Amino acid sequence: MRSDREAMDYDVVVVGGGPAGLSAAIRVKQLAAQAGREVSVCLLEKGSEIGAHIVSGAVIEPRSLAELFPDWRERGAPLNTPAAEDRLLFLSEGGAFKLPTPPQMANHGNYIVSLGNFCRWLGEQAEALGVEIYPGFAAAEVLYHDEGSVKGVATGDLGIGKDGQPGPNFQPGMELLARQTIFAEGCRGSLTRELFDRYQLRDGADPQTYGIGIKELWEIDPARHQPGLIVHTVGWPLERSTYGGSFLYHLENNLVAVGFVVGLDYRNPWLSPYEEFQRYKTHPAIRGYFAGGRRISYGARALSEGGLQSLPRLSFPGGLLVGDSAGFLNVPKIKGTHMAMKSGILAADSVFALLGEEQWGVEASGYGERVKDSWLHDELYRVRNIRPAFRWGLFGGLAYGALDTFVFRGKAPWTLGHHDDHRQLGDKSAYPRIAYPKPDGVLTFDRLSSVFLSATNHEENQQCHLRLKDATVPIALNYAKYGAPETRYCPAGVYEILGEDEGQPRLQINAQNCLHCKTCDIKDPSQNIVWTVPEGGGGPNYPNM
Repeated sequence: MRSDREAMDYDVVVVGGGPAGLSAAIRVKQLAAQAGREVSVCLLEKGSEIGAHIVSGAVIEPRSLAELFPDWRERGAPLNTPAAEDRLLFLSEGGAFKLPTPPQMANHGNYIVSLGNFCRWLGEQAEALGVEIYPGFAAAEVLYHDEGSVKGVATGDLGIGKDGQPGPNFQPGMELLARQTIFAEGCRGSLTRELFDRYQLRDGADPQTYGIGIKELWEIDPARHQPGLIVHTVGWPLERSTYGGSFLYHLENNLVAVGFVVGLDYRNPWLSPYEEFQRYKTHPAIRGYFAGGRRISYGARALSEGGLQSLPRLSFPGGLLVGDSAGFLNVPKIKGTHMAMKSGILAADSVFALLGEEQWGVEASGYGERVKDSWLHDELYRVRNIRPAFRWGLFGGLAYGALDTFVFRGKAPWTLGHHDDHRQLGDKSAYPRIAYPKPDGVLTFDRLSSVFLSATNHEENQQCHLRLKDATVPIALNYAKYGAPETRYCPAGVYEILGEDEGQPRLQINAQNCLHCKTCDIKDPSQNIVWTVPEGGGGPNYPNM
């Protein structure tokens, strides 16, 4: 324990205020109330408020919500727009035709939501049950007992200047100690990455594979609005060898959520997921939705696409992994919220069973078994081969997906594997440059105007939270071999090459623009970029994403 930090003891500490972390906190308090016991639960959220860093499509399957709150409708859960119609389109450059909707993508009984607002509602339910929620506090360090089990976490120090020294407003972080710590950081969490290495949690698992999802929220002409309409597309503008596609969801109040997902195992170093998204909106079958409308929000995040074969070991002495920290996402269904919530519920059940013991740092080893015995595991098992089948390109993936779904019914006698995304980029000389059109400021936009809409803000005088292991790599390797791909895969203009005209290129990191999507940490070819948490409260402030 650091002598300058105060410490607080809890039975359970949850790191992350997304659907998984909130569900875990709520479930622990529900179990305590049923048992007539006092159990203290604390939840840390690095965003300025619950929901500030949440961005997702999102269509939610209410299965886990009904398990957590059977009376969710009476409680006023913000599930306001029932899914009404599903469309799946294949886009060529100038045309579109409708594909059969796979059964996994059927959304009858589901709801189109703002996931950020849904999490805000979950936060209210958690606080009503007695969960202590601390937004604006980023968990920056895992604490350990002498024998090696997790002891809790520490929040980051505040007021550390760019030089690494305490400034005049310095405040030491707080240590939050717990019998059990539940890590719900979301995709590619910085503490989760440390836990993977310390406890070898990924031994025997396939590499995780990721996508980047980029989203805009539009207010459109009421005449063009169709509440409950769900449109997904594959094909143009992506090359057929690149995994990805779009979503377009009509919410209430003339709002439309539109987004684009690109698998981060793409090979062409000249590809820009952000520019592909902007180009997609110009398609004749899509652009009409936005005529007379206005863009009101923007965001991006990475998502874990590996599925069952990429799940790590879920428990370790003193802690557990839930939600997208572990990789609970059904890619063919294009949904993860119900899975994240279920993992949080199962983690809470496992943790509560241990809280009567005097010893701290016990492993909730029953959590993994609970997952295996649940519908969560079964759902992931049945779709485990669909995402990796797209290694054979768009048509090969679609063909195999149909075979796996309708012939093998998810029970093929094999499991396809994944590869590391950062190893997939090809040499810049092997691929043609992609000529992206300039934004028109009406339908398509540049990155900086998009970042403005995300309300992203970081304390100016703080250490850069995007760390380079070796400062020579961005030019000597990334620029020389791959054409500086970080300037294209980042959806926020964080990475910029300066000095090319003088023949002395150098990398500039505009960390103040960072949306916390973690794409750089995932896709950097030599894994030289390490994403760490900035000061608590920094980052985007999404209102309705």
